[in-house]
Amino acid sequence: MTPTPTAPIDETVEDVIQASSFLPESLQFWVVIAIGAVVAGILTVVFSGVARRILSRMGIPAGTVKPTRTPFFATMTSIVVKSVFSIFYRDRPWYNAWQFVILALLIFFLTWFIISVVKVIETSVLTRVEVRFGPGRKLAKVRTQVGLLRRVLTAVLCVLAIGAVLLSIEQVRALGAGILASAGLASVVVGLAVQSTLANVFAGIQIAFTDSIRVEDTVVVEEERGTVEEITLSYVVVLLLDGRRMILPSTYFTTTPFENWSRRSSEISGNVVLQLKLNAPIEYLRQRTTELLESSDWWDGRTNALNVTDVQGGLQTLTIFLSARNPSDLWELRNMVREKLLGELVQSYPECLPDPRTLPNAPTV
Repeated sequence: MTPTPTAPIDETVEDVIQASSFLPESLQFWVVIAIGAVVAGILTVVFSGVARRILSRMGIPAGTVKPTRTPFFATMTSIVVKSVFSIFYRDRPWYNAWQFVILALLIFFLTWFIISVVKVIETSVLTRVEVRFGPGRKLAKVRTQVGLLRRVLTAVLCVLAIGAVLLSIEQVRALGAGILASAGLASVVVGLAVQSTLANVFAGIQIAFTDSIRVEDTVVVEEERGTVEEITLSYVVVLLLDGRRMILPSTYFTTTPFENWSRRSSEISGNVVLQLKLNAPIEYLRQRTTELLESSDWWDGRTNALNVTDVQGGLQTLTIFLSARNPSDLWELRNMVREKLLGELVQSYPECLPDPRTLPNAPTV
C-alpha cells in the first residue's frame, strides 16, 4: 500500500497512544490531542525563530513573520487531530461526517498559512526593492505588479481549497464525470454570464504588466485629476484632489484615453497667464519671476521664461512658463508666482493693470 503524506505523523501518534495505554480510553484521546498541540506549539516557535532570523539577515523587519504563526499552529494541530481521530474512532458510524469537518478545517488552515507566507514574500520583495532603489518609480512598479500577483494567487488558492473540500465528498466525486462531460456547454454559459467580470480581470493584469499606470501615478480621468491609490484585479481607485475616491473598472484604462502625468517621471511643466496694459514693466516682471522661482523650494530649476504671447484690445498677454517636481508642487508654485506678481503690481505699478470694465468678458452695468 502506498504510504500517505501523513504516514510519519500517524506512526508518531500511534507511539504516543501506546505510551499512554495505562490511561482510560476516554482520556487517551484528549491526552494525545494535548500532546500534539504542545508539539505543534514547539514547532511554531521553531518555525517563527528560523523565519525571523532569515528575514533579519535580509534586512527585513522580523515582525513580518508574525501573521504566519497562528495558521501554522492551527495547521499542525489539525493534522494531529485528524490522525488521532482516525485511529480512535475509525469504526464509529459518525466517523465520516466528523472526518470531513476536520479535513475541511485542515484545508482552511493550510490555505490560510500559504496565503500568509505569500504576504510575507510580498513584503520581503518590496522591502528589498526599496532598500536597493529607494522610494520612487521602481518601487511603485514592483508594488503594483507584486500586489496584483498576490491577489491572483490568493484567488487561485481559495478556489483550489474549495475544490479540495468538495472533492472530498463522495457524492461530488461521483458527479465529476457528468460535470466534465457538460464542461463545453457550461463554459459557454459561464463565459456569457461573467464576460464583463473576466474582461475587468484581464484588463487589471494588462494594466499591471504593461506599466500603463502604477500606484502613486498622477492621472486625469473623467476631467478630474488625482493619484492612483490602488489597483486590483477588477477596478482602480483614484484619490482625487478634494479627497474623494473615484473607482473605475480596469477596462476604463485599456479602452479610454486618459492622461498620466507621471508616466516616465513626476516632473511637470505649467504656466501662469497675466493680462496687463501695454505699459506693463516686462523686464521688471521677468526679473522678479526669476527671483521668486529661485527662492522657492517648489521650483525644480528646469523651466523659467516670461514671454508676451498675445496683444489684443489694448492689452498684452504675459505667459510665465515654469516647472516643478510633481503636480502638487506645480500647483503651489503657480499660485505663489501669480499672487506675488499681482500684489507687487498693485502696490508699485497700478497704472498697468487693466480696468475690469474694459475686459472682453466684463459684465455690463
